[in-house]
Amino acid sequence: MRGDLLKLAQEAIQTVLFVSAPMLLISLIVGLIVSVIQAVTQIQEATLAFVPKIVAVFLSLLIFGPWILGRVTEFSHKILSNINLYVY
Repeated sequence: MRGDLLKLAQEAIQTVLFVSAPMLLISLIVGLIVSVIQAVTQIQEATLAFVPKIVAVFLSLLIFGPWILGRVTEFSHKILSNINLYVY
């Protein structure tokens, strides 16, 4: 019982990391590019760093959305099909 719950928690954390990784990595790359451009041009506008990251995350959600939905659906199906293992 306890081992099953620990495995479930491990799979949940792994799923969250895999699902959030594309948006985080794209946001990191866009933020780095914008920071370099700001450093070179000496333009220190806060919205210049914020808006491109929001747009990049939105586009990455559109691109990776089906994959994310598939991973979350697979994890949910695994939990619901084995629910008798987690209930007393």
